[in-house]
Amino acid sequence: MEKKVPIYGNGLALYNSIKNEKLEWAADDVDAMKKSPSDNGDDKLNGTQSKNVNRIGTNNPFLEIPHDPNAAVYKTGFLARKIHADMDGKKTPRGKRGWKTFYAVLKGTVLYLQKDEYKPEKALSEDDLKNAVSVHHALALKATDYEKRPNVLKLKTADWRVFLFQAQSTEEMELWITKINCVAAVFSAPPFPAAIGSQKKFSRPLLPATTTKLTKEEQLKSHETKLKQISTELAEHRSYPPDKKVKSKEVDEYKMKDHYLEFEKTRYEVYVKLLKEGGKELLSANENDNSGLKKSHSSPSLTQDSSPSSAKVKRNVSERKDYRPETPSIKQKVT
Repeated sequence: MEKKVPIYGNGLALYNSIKNEKLEWAADDVDAMKKSPSDNGDDKLNGTQSKNVNRIGTNNPFLEIPHDPNAAVYKTGFLARKIHADMDGKKTPRGKRGWKTFYAVLKGTVLYLQKDEYKPEKALSEDDLKNAVSVHHALALKATDYEKRPNVLKLKTADWRVFLFQAQSTEEMELWITKINCVAAVFSAPPFPAAIGSQKKFSRPLLPATTTKLTKEEQLKSHETKLKQISTELAEHRSYPPDKKVKSKEVDEYKMKDHYLEFEKTRYEVYVKLLKEGGKELLSANENDNSGLKKSHSSPSLTQDSSPSSAKVKRNVSERKDYRPETPSIKQKVT
């Protein structure tokens, strides 16, 4: 016979409440969140808090791309794009990895990839919205390990998709990197805690697409706190490497977490550096002035003829392979 455990005081009231009234999903609250963006004083600068904001993508309001037609435009120009990895770092199918040239528009926290040159009065097409990439919690870096084309930057998004973008010049590449990372540093909201389960399987925290409500000082402090936390966690993680006798699955989990922590450490280091250098001031600065951003001495014209030129490299088997897998395997060294 099963022994019943007595419940006293508030515990009994809570038990009876749950027993008599089942817990329901807050569906109305989720819908309200999708229809009512959070209030933020600097609507035009953050570009995602307008009353006209719509969302592109899934039914999860935390993961959808916030599309605001009234958002501020931070940078435009031609970029050639190659999709390197899909969501969660999974390899993009071979037939979908080719280079395509777009007119890129960094508007609000979204990088729009359009077929035609940007015109403020022209509405975005379905293809434009489909190709859009949210840069919240993203990190852009020079793709130093990709040598088939010049001036290539690597963009890793919050859901671990990876894109390669070729700019028109080294100066343009550096400007794109700075602008994208500035947007991410200034407007990315604090992450939610990682999922908790009975298994030891590693899972990444959920990174919301909503814009932060923190002030400039609070945002910097938040990033600094996360950087310290991640650095400590990475050091502790590496102090207890898996034994050589453990199962390969456990080794793979260890390397996956190491890869994640190393990336997050780099991301927050970049965010903290940019916020200390000005953050919003860097975003509002004109590309050709001296107020923070590196001046471009050779500003390419924004015409179709000036689309990124590719280096003439003889195509072989290696051209059809990824230059480095995003998800480390058991045999790969995590860097």
